[in-house]
Order: sequence, then C-alpha cells, then structure tokens
Amino acid sequence: MLRHLKRANDVARRARDELGRHPFGAILVAPDGETVLAEQGNVDTVNHAESVLARTAALNYPGEYLGRCTLVTTVEPCAMCAGTQYWANIGRLVYGLSERRLLALTGSHEENPTMDLPCRTVFAAGQKPIEVLGPVTEMEDEIAALHRDFWHAPPKEN
Repeated sequence: MLRHLKRANDVARRARDELGRHPFGAILVAPDGETVLAEQGNVDTVNHAESVLARTAALNYPGEYLGRCTLVTTVEPCAMCAGTQYWANIGRLVYGLSERRLLALTGSHEENPTMDLPCRTVFAAGQKPIEVLGPVTEMEDEIAALHRDFWHAPPKEN
C-alpha cells in the first residue's frame, strides 16, 4: 500500500512539476495487488486524476475485473471522483490524505473549492460495496508537502 501511494505521489509530483497542474495522482492496481494497470495525474479542475483514471479503466476492462482492482490516490476522492469510481465498478480505494486535511492546506483557494463530503458518504449512498482504506498516516506528510508548496507558492515570474 505504501509503495503504491509513493508511486501515486510521484505521478502527482510530475503533474505539478512537468505540466503545472494541481498535484494529485492516482494509479489503478490489478487484483494481484502488485501490477499497476494505469496511472493518471490531474488534468484540470473538472478532469481530476481519479475520475479520468476510472473512466479510462471502465473503457478498457470489464466491470467484474475492476471490482477486484484498487484505485490508489494521493488525496481522498471528491464527490465527483468517488461517484465515477462507483460507476466504473472499481471495488477498492486507498488514499493518503483526507479531503479535510487538503482543505486545511489549500484554504478557500479559487482553483480548489473543496467540498466537505467524505468519499465514504458517497459510497454508502450506493447499492454496492466499495472498500475504503485511508487516510494512510504514514504518507500524509509527504503528500501534504506537495500541496503546501503548490497552493502557497509565490507567483512565478515571466
């Protein structure tokens, strides 16, 4: 779990450093618990890493297979991403940092108007079980560092 969260955080770091995007990263792990089937960094404020990854997975793998896969993501999925995971049939979620902790780091940043709606609440409203593990305390500080540096960094000079 920690190895996969570190990889997801590396994806988030690349999204931030190479593309200038928000530092969120997600990976899809096969039922064997080892094989990484896909990885995705954040695209924009509507195409979050988790939702893009879940949509792509749903196009490429049968629901029965995805039901045994794990979405590993740096930050607890928002309501949109949790809903997309639910509809994609991805049966397990592991996340490092809670959405509430993210809000404490970003404040009321206009590019990240965090909703106070835990993913467990979204999943509980559905008719099929999604196993959730998180937040993972061993990774919280490492993940938070990317966000602290990003959301509070001074503007870049041209």
